[in-house]
Amino acid sequence: MSSYILETSGLTREFSGFVAVNDVALRVREGQIAALIGPNGAGKTTCFNLLTKFLQPTSGTIRFKGADITGLEPAQVARLGIGRSFQISAVFSGMTALENVRLALQRKRGDSYDFWTSTRQLRRYDERALALLHDVGLERWARTPAARLPYGRKRALEIATTLALDPELLLLDEPTAGMTPEDIERVVALIRRLRTGRTILMVEHNLPVVAGLCDHVTVMTRGTILAEGDYASVAANPEVIAAYLGSDDA
Repeated sequence: MSSYILETSGLTREFSGFVAVNDVALRVREGQIAALIGPNGAGKTTCFNLLTKFLQPTSGTIRFKGADITGLEPAQVARLGIGRSFQISAVFSGMTALENVRLALQRKRGDSYDFWTSTRQLRRYDERALALLHDVGLERWARTPAARLPYGRKRALEIATTLALDPELLLLDEPTAGMTPEDIERVVALIRRLRTGRTILMVEHNLPVVAGLCDHVTVMTRGTILAEGDYASVAANPEVIAAYLGSDDA
């Protein structure tokens, strides 16, 4: 049995002749916090979209826990145990924090989300929803509409709704983007807590965050993998330095 929870081989995605991701062989070891970094436009988010099947690859394979998931749909991948957050917070602003998490927990009723379930039925999810809000430091804001939450706490709420799916592999797309230093500290502490019992792969532009959190770093540029290893080794790589200092649109 491979110690890699996620592996890709030859992963490629083209858009009308433009190759956004080119022959990527990505491996994420079970239990790690891993990072996918690179200049703007390097193909990181496209890679995330391929891994979670919001995009289909032009060619190549994706394996999760040894099984080929290349041809699956996003909902099927989520049910297998891959959860994903997005660059832009994806919560229902008119609902409270509790209601957002409770809605995500409806997955346990079956395959579909039901927006018209009675409040009485939904209350059976309250205990688990409150526990998840506690895990991300939001229990005090359980009854607060998501629209009134500060940006950092809104991102924490999004993570809580993702955790409601019980993912073994958690993909975080720029979890600290646009945050104040205080919010960054809060989210970094949260990610450290979340690693227990799961694997985390994150796209992150804040290199001090990557240096302080991540066991393994993969650097992308122009759709390909440029370097990988621990943070110290990739940060000292001349090609990585040139990619960051020499191009903002790679």
